[in-house]
Amino acid sequence: MRQGTLPRLGIFGGTFDPPHIGHLILAAEARQQFDLDRVLWVLTPDPPHKTDRCISPLIERRRMLEAILADDPDFELSTVDILRSPPHYAVDTMLLLRQEFPESILVYLMGGDSLFELHTWHEPRRFVQACDEIGVMLRPGWEANLDEIETLLPGIRAKLRFMQAPLLEISSSEIRRRIALGLPYRYYLPPAVYQIIREETLYREAL
Repeated sequence: MRQGTLPRLGIFGGTFDPPHIGHLILAAEARQQFDLDRVLWVLTPDPPHKTDRCISPLIERRRMLEAILADDPDFELSTVDILRSPPHYAVDTMLLLRQEFPESILVYLMGGDSLFELHTWHEPRRFVQACDEIGVMLRPGWEANLDEIETLLPGIRAKLRFMQAPLLEISSSEIRRRIALGLPYRYYLPPAVYQIIREETLYREAL
């Protein structure tokens, strides 16, 4: 932790179904580029925007996530969403984390696509107010009309921070698809997650 300043915590939310090496790379890049002391991985049990697909049991996703976070002291699993009833809106997550970490700077991490869609989230203005900063992980070549975003969500521009994310064509959905089809998937995953998926025969009927 740097001397004389408040701790900076990155908030990295998702279903992590499954967590993969792309998640780890992005979290590590965010920690370095946004000067974060720790990254809190917020595992969402039932995301409101994913009601159209079957999500793996929370106990399995938590086990996989705990397995990949155990060896890195800069990463920590947050149970803020696990311990509360749905719906799990990001605004409520941030308000609860604000209570849990009143002496910290909270930096919510999201991708460029999420920033563009942020005005459609539940109570987006309250969400912006709850964040000290919003760290946006940009893919190469991604551009945003910040004037339009500021019009939709006044005050957001002052809280936006941007990082250049490496181009990673890895996603949980692609991994699930590959497993279901019997395609190679091992090296998309940390070894511990690969082992759990093999042991529990997860995602065999993911399609």
